[in-house]
Amino acid sequence: MAKTQHSDADKNPKIASQDSDPKASSNRIKDPSEWTTGGEPMTGAQASYLKTLSEEAKEPDAFEPDLDKAEASRRIDDLRKEAGRA
Repeated sequence: MAKTQHSDADKNPKIASQDSDPKASSNRIKDPSEWTTGGEPMTGAQASYLKTLSEEAKEPDAFEPDLDKAEASRRIDDLRKEAGRA
C-alpha cells in the first residue's frame, strides 16, 4: 500500500493551502451566524465602529447598544458596503 501524504492544511483546518479556495478549506472567515460567541454582547471596538459608521451613513437607528457580536458584525458589514468601504 502506498502512503498518503498529507499537507498541513489536511492536518489543521485553520491552515489553508495557497492553491485552495480559502472559504472551502479555512475556518478563518465565517458567517456571523456560525460564530460560537455570536450571541455575546458586542465588543467595545464593534460598538465604537458601528456608532461611527451609523453617524457617517446618517442611519442612527443602525446603532443599538444591546446588539450581540454577530448582529453588530452584520450591521457593520452592511454600513461599510453602503459607504463603499467594503
